[in-house]
Amino acid sequence: MKQLVRAGFLSAANAAYLLARPSVFRRSAQQTHHDMLQLLRRADGQPGLLALLDAVHRLAFERAPVTAGGVALDYPFILAAGLVKGDGFESEAAALAAVQRGANIMPGWASMPRLVGPVEFGSFTRRPRVGNPGTVTWRDVPARSTQNRVGLRNPGAHAAAAFLAMRKRDLPAQFGINVAVSPGVDDPGRPAQEVREALAAFVERGICPAWFTLNLSCPNTEDDPNGNQAAAEARQICGAAVDAVRPAPLWVKLGPALAEEQYRALMAVFAEVGVRAVVATNTLPAPTPDDSGQTAGVGGGRLHMHAVEAVRRLHRVQAEHGYPVDIIACGGIQDGATYNDFARLGVRAVQYWSGLVYRGPLAAALIAREAG
Repeated sequence: MKQLVRAGFLSAANAAYLLARPSVFRRSAQQTHHDMLQLLRRADGQPGLLALLDAVHRLAFERAPVTAGGVALDYPFILAAGLVKGDGFESEAAALAAVQRGANIMPGWASMPRLVGPVEFGSFTRRPRVGNPGTVTWRDVPARSTQNRVGLRNPGAHAAAAFLAMRKRDLPAQFGINVAVSPGVDDPGRPAQEVREALAAFVERGICPAWFTLNLSCPNTEDDPNGNQAAAEARQICGAAVDAVRPAPLWVKLGPALAEEQYRALMAVFAEVGVRAVVATNTLPAPTPDDSGQTAGVGGGRLHMHAVEAVRRLHRVQAEHGYPVDIIACGGIQDGATYNDFARLGVRAVQYWSGLVYRGPLAAALIAREAG
């Protein structure tokens, strides 16, 4: 009976979103994203609404425990970093002042985990960033794709950690913290030091996520378009990160456009320093719809096969060498078929984002049902 009720509820929710989607898509992707963040900001502070989201989650989601990357997860679906990461600020002082005023600088911190389960918060950099100006998000509806050049807008690690520390008793049971290498840092050794400081901001305040993720691959910043994915740089940065978060597991997020030899070299580094999982992949750099000379990260349908190929290459290296590094898939997971593209490669857990746009807030529950 419970299965029938869940199936009926999900069918009704899916039909309702399909009816609503055309009116949602009449607004630009950027305006829709802004409106969603404002809704989440308000929802975080309303106990009655949070209780309703809990009830919706229990009705829509069936527990399906998996272990991946050293983490025992209640569900194989994780909302990827990028939604629950907070406001941008010009300075750390301004961000910390907003936290002290009681401002909700991280909309969705309470509401999204209650609705969808595991969420990866971030990315957070050592210091705040306001991100890129102008239009920074787009949709490609025929391809069920998204594109963004937000530029790591976030309140900075210290403000984010202070905000979460004030709400420690209300944090979800399972969540991750994603920290990105600060773009534009050229001094040798400084990127590793900034990662260490960013992670320490959470650890020292007693924030205990189920995992930390180190993002080596943000393509959406003007000052660091290529990331830090060379083996030598990765060894230094990842080694510092593993030490900073121990005993919590460290995952690393990579881009989709790397050569097989680069994936091979990176997997050797990850096994050597103790990284527990690779998230494959981040978005794919491509020209924006508005300016062919400007690059933004593509997610969703246009990313999917690139991500599948990256996972295939990583899995091949993992199998050849027996590396104890799990693979968390991410890239265009919007239905049962796209989920199974990764499951057939032995992936046990996935991250998703574009599914929220094209399938609605219960995307993960719908995908799990379709995947069988």
